Amino acid sequence: MSDNQSWNSSGSEEDAEPRDESGHLVGCVDLSGVLSKWTNYIHGWQDRWVVLKNNTLSYYKSQNETEYGCRGSLCLSKAVVTPHEFDECRLDISVNDSVWYLRAQDPEHRHQWIDSVELHRADSGYGSESSLRRHGSMLSLTSATSGFSATSSSSFKKGHSLREKLAEMETFRDILCRQVDTLQKYFDGCSDAVSKDELQRDKIVEDDEDDFPNTRTDGEFLHNNHGSKEKLFQAVSPKGINGIDFKGEAITFKATTAGILATLSHCIDLMVKREDSWQKRVDKEMEKRRRIEEGYKSALNDMKKKSHLRGPDYEEGPNSLINEDEFFDAVEAALDRQDKIEEQSHTEKIRLHRSSPVPPGDIYSSIGTHRFSEKVEEMVQNHMTYSLQDVGGDANWQLVVEEGEMKVYRREVEENGIVLDPLKATHSVKGVTGHEVCHYFWDTAYRNDWETTIENFNVVETLSENATVVYQTHKRVWPASQRDVLYLSAMRKILANNENDPDTWLVCNFSVDHDDAQPPGRCVRAKINIGMICQTLVSPPEGDKEISRDNILCKITYVANVNPGGWAPASVLRAVAKREYPKFLKRFTSYVQEKTAGKPILF
Repeated sequence: MSDNQSWNSSGSEEDAEPRDESGHLVGCVDLSGVLSKWTNYIHGWQDRWVVLKNNTLSYYKSQNETEYGCRGSLCLSKAVVTPHEFDECRLDISVNDSVWYLRAQDPEHRHQWIDSVELHRADSGYGSESSLRRHGSMLSLTSATSGFSATSSSSFKKGHSLREKLAEMETFRDILCRQVDTLQKYFDGCSDAVSKDELQRDKIVEDDEDDFPNTRTDGEFLHNNHGSKEKLFQAVSPKGINGIDFKGEAITFKATTAGILATLSHCIDLMVKREDSWQKRVDKEMEKRRRIEEGYKSALNDMKKKSHLRGPDYEEGPNSLINEDEFFDAVEAALDRQDKIEEQSHTEKIRLHRSSPVPPGDIYSSIGTHRFSEKVEEMVQNHMTYSLQDVGGDANWQLVVEEGEMKVYRREVEENGIVLDPLKATHSVKGVTGHEVCHYFWDTAYRNDWETTIENFNVVETLSENATVVYQTHKRVWPASQRDVLYLSAMRKILANNENDPDTWLVCNFSVDHDDAQPPGRCVRAKINIGMICQTLVSPPEGDKEISRDNILCKITYVANVNPGGWAPASVLRAVAKREYPKFLKRFTSYVQEKTAGKPILF
């Protein structure tokens, strides 16, 4: 028998499974290559170098970093491999509550990895027939020995009455053994005596036939003078054979067996009572074990749910396992956390005073010359024509929020299952002008001071003094996918046709395409068309006083048309919009009031 078969001590050499020199099953090969691994909800799928060797699956950041040690590993002995139901390139490998989500380049590579992992699992020997043959004999012998030992040492630990009866049984056994030996000697003696009598009887019969008188050794005749045959054998007395009192021994034997039976009956009664007591204890332990197992299963399910909740199956998508209510709860919780963080940092933002020169209003009166000039003019005219229209009539605007001077309206629009609800908000803010409101809304230098949903942004291209192309990514609100936006932002001043009417300041942000800002794979590109339209109303001061901020009022009309893309539920999008837009408008206008307080009025 070879060395790699020496483990099969309880079976024959034919039972051993074929293995190579390294101890692996024949046909079990090592495998390595690049697989996409789900890292976390921020970075999503990342390419990793994965190695399958010695019943272990390990991964490294790249092939060049294998010498520095693996990032993680799974023992495949008890692993469960699950091909994904919808994604033909994906496989999930789980061990207890640890799950790896992996994606191959194509279905063929996925099948190759699944087959290799299954072969390595078989190589581990857990649960296989060969493992039972290898360990069966030793386990059986050990179990039997330990079971007998445990029964002998612990079953009667507290049974004093039962122990005494067992001691009596030992005494009875010794007595009974001696009695059996004595009776056996008596029976042997009787057997020998009967044999001798039969021999002598045969001899007397022969002598009688010859008509010769015979005498016994003790001098008594077996025949009298008249020739009559009389049996003159001496009777065998009970003590005649080896001096054994057969009757006494029989009485003693009967008493011993009766004592044994009585003691056995007593032992049985004690054991029945003990069995009832132990059965109650076993029932209590079984009930306790059942409760513990139920608690363990419940905790395990909760743990699995928490550990898997961040997996790709619970992300935004057509096959997401998270239902609409859970989706909304998760989004609402994430937004609450963001609000709390923003409240803590708001004071610090105000303390850090930023100031930048405000360009003169004349530069905003013209469109400027750039490749998007016509598009900007079209958007400006659309906002001036449609955004300022009254919310009544056939527009189907629904009032969803009303807080003081602020009112938010919505029209429900869906296209291909995606919510495209236009939103319109009107607000009046004292102490600021339309120029100031649009300036702080358009200038990216102040963007992070009041916009809490942006993760980062950058100016892709400056088209003119009043138009830029901006790319920004928004903070992810799990389980929704992260969004990014590429848009052109332009600020304009629209002169009034009548000198009694106020001028109108407008900022329009609308999505465009740009070669320097291609959509990344991890974000969903949203499309926007937003207008911030402001007019300044001035009330005359009393007497000869100069106009102060107490005399000015800014009327704001904010219009937003957003296509979020993706697969977020419609109810969630509408609930989030209803919650976030009023908060955004209040936060932004409060910021402008704080920034302009005590400063010269900018008309």
